[in-house]
Amino acid sequence: MKQETENFKLRAFDFEKFWSLDPAVTFLNHGSFGACPKAVLEVQQRLRQQLEAEPVRFFGRDWETLIDSARSKLAAFVGSDVEDLVFVPNATTGVNAVLRSLDFSSADEIITTNHEYNACRNALDFVASRTGARVVVAKVPFPITSPQEVVTAVMEKVSSKTKLALLDHVTSQTALIFPIQELVKQLQAREIETLIDGSHAPGMIPLNLGEIGATYYVGNCHKWLCAPKGAGFLYVQREQQVKIHPLTISHGANSPRTDKSRFQLEFDWMGTDDPTACMCVPEAIDFMGSLLPGGWIELMQRNHDMVLAARKLLCEVLEVAPVCPDDMIGSMAVLPIYGKLENWDFMFFHDQLLDRFGVEVPVIPWEGNPRLLIRVSAQIYNQFEDYEYLGKVLTQVAS
Repeated sequence: MKQETENFKLRAFDFEKFWSLDPAVTFLNHGSFGACPKAVLEVQQRLRQQLEAEPVRFFGRDWETLIDSARSKLAAFVGSDVEDLVFVPNATTGVNAVLRSLDFSSADEIITTNHEYNACRNALDFVASRTGARVVVAKVPFPITSPQEVVTAVMEKVSSKTKLALLDHVTSQTALIFPIQELVKQLQAREIETLIDGSHAPGMIPLNLGEIGATYYVGNCHKWLCAPKGAGFLYVQREQQVKIHPLTISHGANSPRTDKSRFQLEFDWMGTDDPTACMCVPEAIDFMGSLLPGGWIELMQRNHDMVLAARKLLCEVLEVAPVCPDDMIGSMAVLPIYGKLENWDFMFFHDQLLDRFGVEVPVIPWEGNPRLLIRVSAQIYNQFEDYEYLGKVLTQVAS
């Protein structure tokens, strides 16, 4: 594996200057909550100081200009019109806002998959239980051999009763990139609305919401964009915005203003909170895009190449086959666990890796064969030696 190591030598700078990550921990789980660079956190602290120096002026004068500026930068990055985008604290909040705004009845079906993120599946089940709608689960094969298997599994579940499809863009448990644009195209042809959970997509893969064409799309900025926690977004097609409302109804519901849509007036102000995480999104986009000469395109490609090399190494160590083709992976990959380790409790397994060996990596239960998965992430602060160390640790604990 020496060649792989040489392929990922980075520019000569110390990443501990840029991140607050514990140097005693081999951090291979950027995917769960991200990791915000120090430079972005410094901008957030300055904004917080500005807020606390004169709170009334900040919320009365400064706040909206800062939010609008951040929204404009984010819209350009994700390929959306500014008018179709609002900030939310996280993707789960955005999914809840859409599901709880829509009208369902016992005559309706909502499609999702067996790879759907648990929090969003819970929100879907909650809404269905209150409205009588039926949740239909498409069983996407895993391991999987091609993106077409996703399309086939979902479209086979479509019926005349299907009103909405809730689908991941990048799955959390299995780290698969779903062929979202093709799914949206086929579902729209059947006049079915689409709610896409793009929690992992922004900053992991190139994103153009206008081209994807989903009815609703949510994403996180705290993961691969590396913004502070508390920054996410909701995209809603223009003609659908009139029926989508935030979970908290506040001043925007009866604002007399006509310079902004009701959609933005309601979501932009849901009550007093700390909006600085969203205001830091432009800094996060600029900072992360400055780390490599080729900007974001090179960064995303570098992370993709790194995780593929890591997967190859770990598959050899564990003596397992890859669970999906390379083109269904972004900056995360999962490894199936068999043998002695397969019978461990997933939380015990995780805690052993962290407490005994200083490795932070998620161990994920899966309802099928394999029963357990390990998911590795690749961000620019990771180097190939991190995955070599994980491989040695797994060999040791399995012996």
